[in-house]
Amino acid sequence: MNNRQQQLDAFNRLLDVMDELREKCPWDKKQTIQTLRHLTIEETYELGDAILDNDLNEVKNELGDLLLHIVFYAKIGSETNSFDMGDVANDICEKLIHRHPHIYGDVVVADEEEVKRNWEKLKLKEGKKSVLEGVPKSLPALVKASRIQDKVKGVGFDWEELHQVWDKVQEELQELQVEVEAGNQDKMESEFGDVLFSMINYARFLNINPEDALERTNKKFIKRFQYLESKAGELGKNLSEMTLAEMDIFWEEAKKL
Repeated sequence: MNNRQQQLDAFNRLLDVMDELREKCPWDKKQTIQTLRHLTIEETYELGDAILDNDLNEVKNELGDLLLHIVFYAKIGSETNSFDMGDVANDICEKLIHRHPHIYGDVVVADEEEVKRNWEKLKLKEGKKSVLEGVPKSLPALVKASRIQDKVKGVGFDWEELHQVWDKVQEELQELQVEVEAGNQDKMESEFGDVLFSMINYARFLNINPEDALERTNKKFIKRFQYLESKAGELGKNLSEMTLAEMDIFWEEAKKL
């Protein structure tokens, strides 16, 4: 592993490379904060995939890609004297120090939950009008629901017992069933959303990240379905030519792998 000086040298090298690319590379010279945005989102998802796969070498690689983007944004900011990498680093340091008075001040906390509650209270003192202001509007709905619930929990708006949350799930399922039987598409969608929101809440009480859980299921399904496709190919068939009973045999095989 690299010592602190080696890490600083490596970061300084990255800053130098970024300076050179911005000056000499036609593609890098053309980029703006706006054109980088969608690429940064893509890199973040690629990092998320590597984390879910527990591929630490790929995590390292994707962190490098994301770090490049951070340095890129800072370089663009410096060109208009708006901010540079030093401003970015110093601002986050100041924020962390301010929001950790139990480390850098005389505040005493009992546990992780009290730290999170204090964090939300400090953000409100900094001028935010709502604890939900920190939830990005462009977040995918599943992730956004999780963040909303985390945020309101930080100020005490939460269920007290696990069974209460499960009761709420059951209640929402019953309300969905009523609308399904009534055939009202708009109300079905609304109630289905309530079911998902309550299930995400239940996942939080079980200490399960619903995004990670769903993605694990996605990956599992893909792996099993592709096994099914390969077995059909070995038989010289297309899946559309097979019966569900035939496909189910290979599906059960895939589950055992």
